[in-house]
Amino acid sequence: MAQVQIINSVSNVAVPSFRQKLGSSLIKKTITVLQVNLGRRCNLACNHCHVEAGPKRTEELSEGVNQQLIQLIQRFPQIQTVDLTGGAPEMNYGFKPLVEAARTAGKEVIVRSNLTIYSVNGFSDTPDYCAKNGVRIVASLPCYLEDNVDRMRGNGVFDASIQALQWLNRLGYGQDPALVLDLVYNPQLPTSEKFSLAPDQQTLERAYKEHLQENFGVIFNNLFTITNIPIGRTKQYLQRQNLHQPYLRFLEENYNADTVENVMCRAQLSVDYLGNIYDCDFNQMENLPAKDRNGEALTVAKLLEAGSLDVIHEIRTALFCYGCTAGCGSSCGGALT
Repeated sequence: MAQVQIINSVSNVAVPSFRQKLGSSLIKKTITVLQVNLGRRCNLACNHCHVEAGPKRTEELSEGVNQQLIQLIQRFPQIQTVDLTGGAPEMNYGFKPLVEAARTAGKEVIVRSNLTIYSVNGFSDTPDYCAKNGVRIVASLPCYLEDNVDRMRGNGVFDASIQALQWLNRLGYGQDPALVLDLVYNPQLPTSEKFSLAPDQQTLERAYKEHLQENFGVIFNNLFTITNIPIGRTKQYLQRQNLHQPYLRFLEENYNADTVENVMCRAQLSVDYLGNIYDCDFNQMENLPAKDRNGEALTVAKLLEAGSLDVIHEIRTALFCYGCTAGCGSSCGGALT
C-alpha cells in the first residue's frame, strides 16, 4: 500500500464540541441527494462496519416506506441522485423498485456494494441488472492487497471481490461512460495512538489502478478515500482498545475548515428503513434524527405532507463529525479538498 501519514495523538483531554469548533451552526443547503439505507441485512460482518450489519440482522425496508420513497423520488425533481446503501442494499427489500423508480425519473442511482453479494445464491443477476439500468456502483475495497482486505472483511473476501470486479468489467463497467465503477478505501483500524489519515486520494488511486490492472486486469473509474468514523463497530473497537477518546482528539487536531463547505450532510437527506430522516448516514446510526425548524423529528411521510424537502435549517452535529472534516475531508464521494 502507499505510504500513509502517521501522526501521534497526544492526550485524552476533552474534545471541544463540533459546533464550538465551527463557531456557528452548520446550515443545510438545497437537497439534491436522497440516500436510503435499505436495511441491516448483509452477507458480511466487517469489523469496521458503522452500520453493524451482518447475516443475522433482519431489519429492512417495509413495503409502505418503499412506496413513500417512490413518491418522494417522483415528486421532487431537485433530487439528482438516489444513493442506495445498507447492509448489502441488494439483499434488502425495495432495492429493485427504487432503482427503477429513480431511473424512470431521470435520477442518477448509486449502489454501495460489497461486491461479494454477487456470489450469494439468489443475487447472481445483480451485475447484469445494474448494467441494464445504468446504475453507478461504488464498491468497498479497503486495500489492493489481499491480506489487508481479508483482515478487515473476512477470509476470501479479496478473491471474491476481484472476481466481481472482473465480472463488472466484462459488462462494460469502468469502460462505458454510462457504467461507472468506483472503489472505496478506508484505513486499517488502529492498534495504538499512532493514528493515520487516509493518504492522498489521487496518489492512492494511481497505485490502486496500477496494481489491480497489472495483477488482475481490473479497471475502474475513481477511488474514494474515506476516514474511519468512530461509530458502530469502529467505535466499539476503539473503546475496547482504550483508543476512542485519543482518536477523537486526533481527528479534532487535524480539523480542516476548508472541508466544511462540501461535507455531504449539507445537501443530503438520509433515510432509514423505518422512514425516519437524518442529515447523514452517520447521524442515522447514532440515532440523531433530523429536525425541522419547530424541533420536530422528520419522516418521509412528513416531507410528503409538507410538499418540500427543504425543511431542515440546522444540521445536527456531534464529535464524530470531526471524521468528515479532518485532513482532506471524508464523504461518501471521498476526499473533500
